[in-house]
Formats: sequence, structure tokens, C-alpha cells
Amino acid sequence: MSSQATLTLATLEQAQEMGLRPEEFNKIKDILGRTPNFTELSVFGVMWSEHCSYKNSIVWLKTLPKEGPHMLVEAGQENAGLVDIGDGLACCFKIESHNHPSALEPYQGAATGVGGINRDIFTMGARPVAQLNSLRFGNINLEKTKWLVKGVTKGIGDYGNAFGIPIVGGEVFFDDCYNTNPLVNAFSAGIMKKGNMISATSSGVGNPVFIVGSRTGKDGIHGASFASKDISEDSVNDLPAVQVGDPFQEKLLLEATLELGMTDAVVGMQDMGAAGITCSSNEMSAAGEHGMDLWLDKVPTRQAGMKDWEILLSESQERMLVVVHKGKEDIVNAIFDKWDLSCEEIGVVTKGDRVRYFMHGELVGDVPCHDLVLGGGAPVYNREWSEPAYHQEWKNFNIDSIEQPIDLVAVAKFITGHENIASKRWVYEQYDSMVGTINMSTNYPTDAGIVNLKETNKALAMTVDCNARMVNADPEEGCAMAVAESARNIVCSGGIPLAITNCLNFGNPYNPEVYWQFVGAVKGMSKACKKFSTPVTGGNVSFYNQSAADGVEVPVFPTPTIGMLGIIENKKHITSLAFKGKSDLIYMIGKSQNDISSSEYLASYHGVKESSVPKFDLDAEYDAQQTITKLIRAGVIESAHDVADGGLFISLLESSFTNDLGFEIVSSSEVREDAFLFGEAPSRVVVSVTETGEDAFLDVLNDCKTPFILLGHVTKGRIAIDNKDFGKIDEYKEIYNNSLAGKLNK
Repeated sequence: MSSQATLTLATLEQAQEMGLRPEEFNKIKDILGRTPNFTELSVFGVMWSEHCSYKNSIVWLKTLPKEGPHMLVEAGQENAGLVDIGDGLACCFKIESHNHPSALEPYQGAATGVGGINRDIFTMGARPVAQLNSLRFGNINLEKTKWLVKGVTKGIGDYGNAFGIPIVGGEVFFDDCYNTNPLVNAFSAGIMKKGNMISATSSGVGNPVFIVGSRTGKDGIHGASFASKDISEDSVNDLPAVQVGDPFQEKLLLEATLELGMTDAVVGMQDMGAAGITCSSNEMSAAGEHGMDLWLDKVPTRQAGMKDWEILLSESQERMLVVVHKGKEDIVNAIFDKWDLSCEEIGVVTKGDRVRYFMHGELVGDVPCHDLVLGGGAPVYNREWSEPAYHQEWKNFNIDSIEQPIDLVAVAKFITGHENIASKRWVYEQYDSMVGTINMSTNYPTDAGIVNLKETNKALAMTVDCNARMVNADPEEGCAMAVAESARNIVCSGGIPLAITNCLNFGNPYNPEVYWQFVGAVKGMSKACKKFSTPVTGGNVSFYNQSAADGVEVPVFPTPTIGMLGIIENKKHITSLAFKGKSDLIYMIGKSQNDISSSEYLASYHGVKESSVPKFDLDAEYDAQQTITKLIRAGVIESAHDVADGGLFISLLESSFTNDLGFEIVSSSEVREDAFLFGEAPSRVVVSVTETGEDAFLDVLNDCKTPFILLGHVTKGRIAIDNKDFGKIDEYKEIYNNSLAGKLNK
């Protein structure tokens, strides 16, 4: 370590600037047996950041169910989850956040989020086939919100369209709690032949290490640390922590990577996301129980004179670290030369657990990889939590405190045009949903996105869901309901739920009330995933989504976004949400509740934010979904659409729009009419049945224990409820399709 002595020793002040705590700085000194230099401290700083180490969440993440009959890779072992989908195929999928970068620079923040999640997929050897996204923004009337919406959606569209992967679904939600902290969660899924996975590992002493793809620049430096602290007025100074993406370069990298994966040259490969070379070199080394020597001056750079720590921490996009079998270097060079991509040998695999970094012959960093990574020596904390007073107070909400409006037609039009309910076509029209001819739900709307599996009789179903208002009201029940809604969307589309990935968006984990929300959400997710046999394949935790308002820290709603994958075993089971013909009968599977708690109707029309969640029975939900599956398999229903945001009325509207039909129904005498129409009680599905098929339909239902009710029938284009004329479907369609654009462009 003689050369180390010539390097500047790090200070506690520098450690705290990187987000490390005093006790963590002392632990680093204990691990190294000395004070780290600045480069080494930078390595620990990013690797022990919340974004990379999960130090405040891993205790609870380990309680989630991770085993299932379709699982091929357990959570945390690789870049993304991998499940067996039959026919010799596997599906690789994952969801991740890019919240903080999108808050500062929405276009590049969102674009690089798309690029990063797709790299996670093709690094494992899978070709990405579909994307979804879950977006949260603040008050739609604020100019900043409009700027963020336009920047984020354009970033997603421009990158995804150029990269050539269809976006098959998603969600957009607005609330004041996201004014400073928008949430941008990107989901990607890819297909590979079972057994062709490329592992993110390093082994074989003497094997060369390559960096491939784009050159390394100064963008994204300390991005992982930036993502591990609150957004504040000073965050604009962190703009260099936002990466810049190039989708055309990523497309070339995709093809080169997949071609390389078909050779016998690769030992392991990992994309460079958070913490760049630092993360990939240490995680691959720790996974393979080897060390690594890297010569940073050999890394191709965009700017001259980059310092060693800048090269290590850069999060420049479209880069991979590849460990190659010695003697196979020419194969790698030839492939990347063919695709006109940078490809440089920058290191070698070594014996032991030390990752050493050299610059112009000088040793600038020497760290033990095992002590840096998740599951190794990185800090693990058991945070304290406390239930906030509002939780019990909100449970006292009583529907009788809300007077039912006289004019429910006016309510219906208000809800139809609300930004959280109305069509998001202004957003999704910026996305290419048909590239690759694999999306089966663009002209055949379904509750989940449907992806064709060519040369098989199967299809994939996938969805992203989370009603954050419900989770805020009751984290455990709300998150269980989010898992249930994801499963319900897949089941209504004709599929069987297989597994989930998650993106857990919360405030500051050092806030006991925020951490209580986090723990509750994990508990709810766990019990629901066990019920639906949907193990957790991995995902992302995004803390520090909060900001100061009048001196008070305001966290976003706890938003555990659920990305769920399902399989449609026979394409004939694909079920649309659209009503098919006039006079078809409309049934509701499940039972209405006399409840408007946490509904959009209560929150937006009445302005009442303080309520709990509707009663949720996990067993009843599971039974309802099993019933829907039986109905679809029996071929006795024409359509299926779950009742969720906006309640029954909105579900009926959405089922009517596709074929310009309408509906005439009778409300239940057991619940208030506003609760019947606009309440968001779970475990309900609207189905339509031909008149001639009703007997067969009822035969199936009578063998099940799920409650059901005949609502009415499909009409030519008018809406009537309890013999009252609610107007023409065309009028509602105009409101539904154009409200969001009108508000954003106002």
C-alpha cells in the first residue's frame, strides 16, 4: 500500500457529504484497517447508499415469498427475475424507479429509466418484448406538473420508440403529494430460451474483463447517492447526477450483447446502472467469489482528463462489464467491431476478494468486494417505526357523514373527466404500442397488456398496479389490494398469475411513520403473494421521496407499485373488456359494499381525504378470480373487466366505449346509489353474456360460491340507471378521451 500513502485520505465530512453516517465511516476504517482515500470512500459511498445496499429495507424484503413452481432465478441473484413459461421459454422481467432524476430533468430522467430497465433484461440474454410504466405526478393545474408530465412522457416515448419495444400498458395518477417528487417506474419483460441465461458473475483467475458499449462520461456521477436523499431546493446542483441516454446506441448494444451470448466466450456480464463500474465490478466479483484488477486509464472516455473516481462513479448509459474466457478475446472484439461499439479490455479476474483499481500504473483503490454488496458486509439496519395517529382516526369515517348528491349524472360526468380516471391517450399516443407486432391488446382492449408468444399457442399477460391512496389509508390492506388488483387484471384477460416484481416508493426511512408504512406494505404484499402463488422475483426500493413544505417534511403516498406477469395458456382464452353486442346481459361477479372509502369520488368530488379502505377479504378475492377463470375456460362470457378506480360506473363505461355501446342497469337496494356506482370496493368484475348463453353461464356460476348479481343489459348507445336517463355514450366518450389533454394544455 505504499502508493496508497501518496493519495489524499478521506475525511468524515466527505463521508457525510456522500450520505454516509459517522458510524459507517468508522466501519469502513475497521474493514480496511486504515482510513480510506477519497476514491475508496467514493466506492463505499455509492455501494452503501440506500439505492445500492438496501440497508434500511433488506430485513423486511427477506420476508417476502420468493419460491414458486415457475421460478428459475430467486430474487436478488441476478439483474432481473426469470420464470419458466413453458415451451422451452423463459420470461425475464423487472420494474425499477427513476424518480429523482426525473424530478430534476424529466426528459433524460425518464428516458434513461427506460434504457436502464431494458439493459437489465438483455444483459441476462433475453430479448425485451414489452414495456409498461407507472407514473405519478402532482397537481395537474400546476405549471411544474405539466412540464414534468410532458418531459417524462416524451422521454419514455422517444427512447422506447427508437429502441423498438412496444409499451403495452401502464398507469398515470395525480395528487398534490407528488408535487415535488414525481414517481417514474419503468417495467420491462423479455423472452429467452430456457437455459440460455447469462449470469452476472465473475470467475476464472486470469480471465480478461471488458467494458463494452458507450464511452464513459461525467454524467450520472454520484447518481446512486443522489437517489438516496431527499429532494430539496439545492437538488438542482445535483443535475450532473442525471444520466444522458442514447436509444440508438442501446439498440446496437442489445444486438451485440445477444449475439455475444450465443457464443461460448462469456463467463458473466452485468450492465452499468447505479454506481457504474464500481457496482458491476464489485457485485460480479462478490457473486463469483473472486477478485478483480481494473486499469481505469484504459476505459474509453468522452472527456479528457477524467479522474479515477469520476470514471468509477460515472453512470453513463449503454455500457456493460463483461468477463470473458481467456483466449476468446477475438470473439468479443469481432462482435462489437461489427456493431461499431467500443470494446476495451480493462482488467483481469484475480484470486481472493479484493477489487483493485489502477490509474496510470498507480493503485488508487483497494477494497474487499464482499464488504460492499447487498447480502455481504454492507450495513443492515432495523429501523424503528410508529403508527401515525391518522391511521386509527381515519377508520372512524362513516359514509353517513357524506350527503348523497341529488344529481348523480353530474357526478358521473365529473368522475369520467377527472385526470385520475379519464383516458390517458394523450400520454400513450406518444408511445409506439405496435412495434414488433407482438402486442395483442392495442385493438382488442384487455385489463392486462397481452404479448404474443410467436410459434406457440400461448401469450403473456402483464400489468402494473397500485392504488396509492388506498395504501396511504391502510398500508397493509392497501398493498394486499394492489397485488389482488394486478392478479384480477391478468385473470380477467384470460391469464394465470405467475410472479411479481415490485417498485417500493416511500418517503424517508428514518421517519418512523414512513417506515411503518413500508413495513405494513411489505406485510400486505407478502400475504397476498402467498395467496395467489405469485412469488417476488425482485424489484427496487426507492426511499427519500419527500420534500419540505413550510418547514415540514411531506412524503409521497406510500406507493408499492406491483408489476405482475401471467401466462395465457391458450390464446382462445384471451378475454376483452369490451361489450360485444346490444342486448347482451351484464352481470357483476362479487358483491358491492355500502362504502365510498378512499374512492376517487370521495377524495375528488367531496374533497374528503380522511377515510380508511373498503373491507377486503383475501379469500373472497381469490374465490372470485377462480370463478372468472372457470367462466373464461368454459367459454360462457363475452367480456370481463374488473371494478377499480372510479367504481362500477367507470367499468361499465370503459366496457361500452370500444364498440360504441351503452348499458341499462338497476342499482342494488342494499347500498346507497353513490356507493353502488362510484365506490371502489375490491373483488368485483363486470362480465357480459349473450342471452342464449345465459343458462350455460349460470350453470358454471352455481357451482361456485362467489356472489353475483344481474345488473342489466347492453344497449345501442344510451345509459340508463334505475330507469333514469344518464345520457349518450358518445357524450361520455368525448369527456373521457379529451379531458386530460385539455387540462395539460390549458
